[in-house]
Amino acid sequence: MMTVSFAGVGAIVAPALLMAAPVFAQDTPPRLSLGVTGGTLGIGPEAGLRFNRTVGVRASAAFLDFSHEFDVDDIDYDGRVKLESYGAMVDIYPTGSGLRVSGGVRVDRNRVNVTAAPTGNVTVGDISFTPEQIGTLRGHADADDVAPLVTIGYAGGLTRGIKFGVDGGVMFHGRPQVRELTADGSFAANPIFQEELAKERVKLSDDVDGYRIYPVLQFSVFYAF
Repeated sequence: MMTVSFAGVGAIVAPALLMAAPVFAQDTPPRLSLGVTGGTLGIGPEAGLRFNRTVGVRASAAFLDFSHEFDVDDIDYDGRVKLESYGAMVDIYPTGSGLRVSGGVRVDRNRVNVTAAPTGNVTVGDISFTPEQIGTLRGHADADDVAPLVTIGYAGGLTRGIKFGVDGGVMFHGRPQVRELTADGSFAANPIFQEELAKERVKLSDDVDGYRIYPVLQFSVFYAF
């Protein structure tokens, strides 16, 4: 699924590139950096190139798995969150030091796998079913394939050596949706149960509908060459 248009992405990145153009000719030598970043996007490698005091670019990948439990109506779900994304940023340093304002895009492979194994009668859709009739519920949710993001942060100056950075902002990954919801109980093929299962999938989607903006807080440690 890709609902974020490239025109929308360009609206974020293009202004930064226009700001950058006049300063590429400055005499300050470029500085390459390699390091690791970790935070709400996950943990992974990051590489950067600061062209001068004002402009830089970065590319990174981030991965992380963790569990999160939640309930919808009277069903307790176990969510397995798999963070995986890849992205690039244009950094503008308005003061010429460590403060930076950044914009870019990420290829979003984030995904949540959900399971639920009721131990008592629960309502699926609008009808109550027994644990034997339901079995185990399984589904997964994700959002847009391409997500713009904007951040503000700090990452030191143009000197060589080990440095620490921090960036905070938001990623616009669109509306998360539950793509499928299945069951393996004795009513798995029952037409009425399948209708109620479809209603339950809509309830799950509505429950995560408010999470269209993903908070970004990343810390980094890197070496500037």
